[in-house]
Amino acid sequence: MPHDRSTASADWLELVREKVQSLRFGVVQIVVHDSKVTQIERTEKTRLQSVKNDLES
Repeated sequence: MPHDRSTASADWLELVREKVQSLRFGVVQIVVHDSKVTQIERTEKTRLQSVKNDLES
């Protein structure tokens, strides 16, 4: 079943929303080709508090 334009738009918007909500530190990138979202990339960073505190001591 083909998606219409509004359904496709809602699909990628919901996917971006999910990626952002599950991310504490990082980046969500949206890749566009010919005015269409083709890829969503999520990069998560892990912050280590104990390492920072050890360096300050």
